[in-house]
Amino acid sequence: MKAEYISEAHATKKAIWLRQLLFKLSINTLSPTILHVNNQSTIIIAKNPEFYNRTKPIDIYYYFLEQVVKDGTVELCYTPTRDQVTNALTKGFPPISFNKFQDVMDIHCLS
Repeated sequence: MKAEYISEAHATKKAIWLRQLLFKLSINTLSPTILHVNNQSTIIIAKNPEFYNRTKPIDIYYYFLEQVVKDGTVELCYTPTRDQVTNALTKGFPPISFNKFQDVMDIHCLS
């Protein structure tokens, strides 16, 4: 869980950087950036400060991620591994799932 939480914090930092770039380009993003994660424990910890006692090793990341979730900059959304499209590039899936992901990413095989 610690590694997932730290990964989410790094992804959040990149999302904030992109939001700032869009703002400088006069493209205002009022809605929160949605970060799709597959670990429900990290979502619970980021949204509920009372679980902080279980996260002592990740103090700095906890404060950062908890704050951006609280202020509405980033929204953590649970998406199971089987539904995360990018996993088709890194994990093995049955042909049916792989074909679904190909369609979503608009990737076509040459025959």
